[in-house]
Amino acid sequence: MLDVCDEVRAEIGDDEADRLLAGAHAPDAYDCTSCRGPGDSLREATSTVLFIGDETAVLAFAHARCIPSQVVPVAEEQLLGAVRSISQAQGGVGAPAPSAYAPEPVHAAHAGYPATAHAYPGVPAPAYTPPPAPAPAPQYAPADPGAQPAVLGVTCGLVLCGDTPYAALVVEPTGPIARPGSGSAEDEFLSLLTDHSFQLVGSVDRVPVRPLTGWSVLMAMGQLHAILQPSAAGGSTAWWQAHQPLQVTDAWRSSVSRRSEVIMYAVPAGTIGRQPREDLLRIALDRAAGQGILAAGMLPLAGT
Repeated sequence: MLDVCDEVRAEIGDDEADRLLAGAHAPDAYDCTSCRGPGDSLREATSTVLFIGDETAVLAFAHARCIPSQVVPVAEEQLLGAVRSISQAQGGVGAPAPSAYAPEPVHAAHAGYPATAHAYPGVPAPAYTPPPAPAPAPQYAPADPGAQPAVLGVTCGLVLCGDTPYAALVVEPTGPIARPGSGSAEDEFLSLLTDHSFQLVGSVDRVPVRPLTGWSVLMAMGQLHAILQPSAAGGSTAWWQAHQPLQVTDAWRSSVSRRSEVIMYAVPAGTIGRQPREDLLRIALDRAAGQGILAAGMLPLAGT
């Protein structure tokens, strides 16, 4: 029931991939690296997820319904923390266990953390809770050249589309955003997104019809880490990244686990603000839709 994608196979080698598929290094039971729920590789489809730093690699496992098998670049120091935890669990003195191989250096475009993981080549590890790893939010040119660069704020909430609850992200910049190089004082945040196939929506009850190609939402250890966009060099890069992993509610995480997708809404600065309850968030979204200033797109979970 284990899936090893071509990218993971290329990193670990055919022999090790074949041993994994034969059950030599794969745990029967695991905690999903995405939703944190229990998994059974003997009874349900399971993805291998390889987190790689500059010199270290950690193999984790996930429900195939949550995320596909993939390679996820992460910061080297974050992986070393996970490996130290593994070494201590084995009775070591806390020194990092050596990696079984040294992958080519990969610069992290986003961060992820294994829940049930193996320090390569397949040593069982306890759940690892990383320390917060601040990462700068993306900055955009303000529409007013004299203003401070705008940053993106992200709110998580469940949104009813008809009678069906969907996990949603609402993205709102802190100020008007100009198109790069335009010199315009006009807020073009929504038009920048519609250039990337996001659609203006007139009703929150309508669900975006299909996932956006190349965009995805990155979750690891049940926390929200980043929104990824297509990279010109291929693959994905971070469009927005949390200063530290964001906690989400059990209901939000459960919805993501069931559907493996998230609706991303976007509005111009000053449209919604911080809403303390989901019903108030919905009212603000409905108002934005009625004004024609609500863009939306369906993003798959951790699809790269």
